[in-house]
Amino acid sequence: MVRIRVLVVDDHRIFAESLAAALAAEPDVDVSAAGSGPAALRCMDRAAAEGRRFDVLLVDADLGAALHGSRPATAVPDATPGQDGLVDGISLVAGVRSGQPTVRTVVLADKDDPRRAALALQAGASGWVAKDCSLSRLLTVIRGVLRDETHLPPALLTSVLRELTTARKHRTDSERLVESLTPREREVLRCMVAGLGRKAVAERLFLSPHTVRTHMQNVLGKLGVHSTLAAVALARRAGVGPADLEAAS
Repeated sequence: MVRIRVLVVDDHRIFAESLAAALAAEPDVDVSAAGSGPAALRCMDRAAAEGRRFDVLLVDADLGAALHGSRPATAVPDATPGQDGLVDGISLVAGVRSGQPTVRTVVLADKDDPRRAALALQAGASGWVAKDCSLSRLLTVIRGVLRDETHLPPALLTSVLRELTTARKHRTDSERLVESLTPREREVLRCMVAGLGRKAVAERLFLSPHTVRTHMQNVLGKLGVHSTLAAVALARRAGVGPADLEAAS
């Protein structure tokens, strides 16, 4: 019998362990639980090193909210761990998609939220399921995503498609603006996305701080924004990644 390896990731320990126990009753399911994003990543790395990767992650949509405050997501977040690691659900989905792309992720949510469901799909999730769904429904989703199916509640489908269409339009508009930049301005923009200040950009690109200041002003003007933060957000929508800082060190 081929067994499905599932990892439940939820910082509400009672819920995580209860769900894991219910899934473990299935003869073809092996299940573990993790209480945070960093704990989940450590668990996945350990499993991969032992040659027994997880097949499906069930991730709480509000992972980390109790400890770090609820922050409404407005864009697919960076998957790079911060000082405290990946803490929110959608960031964890993006991190798993980047690090272990064969693993399927399903987001478990307390409420229907078309925008966050769309963000989860953009981040790489294969499904968005209500936490109060039946066990049989959840098992159907788990088995379905392993067949490359995408699962959404029918009531959310139209709204999520609308959100994805809007996001695609914004991405197209952002890509068009980025294409208006010169090659040097794009280099500067990638440094901005990497979080480098003017002096650090100057050192990296062997330019004077004054020249970098001019390039940054040109980037903001061509992108039609008034701050570095807004420029970085637009760049990420356009798919612009950060400069490779390791390559320069």
